[in-house]
Amino acid sequence: MIVGLDHVVIKVSDGTRAAVFYRDVLGATVDELPFGRLRFRIGGVAIHVHPPGSSPFPLPRHVPRPGSADVCFVWDGTAQEAAAHLRARGVEPILEDAPRSGAAGQGTSVYLRDPDGALLELISYR
Repeated sequence: MIVGLDHVVIKVSDGTRAAVFYRDVLGATVDELPFGRLRFRIGGVAIHVHPPGSSPFPLPRHVPRPGSADVCFVWDGTAQEAAAHLRARGVEPILEDAPRSGAAGQGTSVYLRDPDGALLELISYR
């Protein structure tokens, strides 16, 4: 029986640039993995990252392009605090105070993009 989600995979155009962004803006821990991959750990979630030159196997039938991800993280604070956190790190939200329905029910989200243009959402349940 499935009990949870372990990780998702994103493709990036520059592993170093992505690692700096996810570490400095989202607080990720960055680890190197075999086959030229990276892992970003944020809370209890892992994002496996495929930069150019990585050779993971197996691959999906249709390999996504950098910037094609759409990932939502739970923010442990208010949506206003999430927006302020982003701005303090030089990231302007593309949408904020957006009412959304997430895995834990109704929340309020702030949206931003990573360096490749992937859509990231920070949802607050406060």
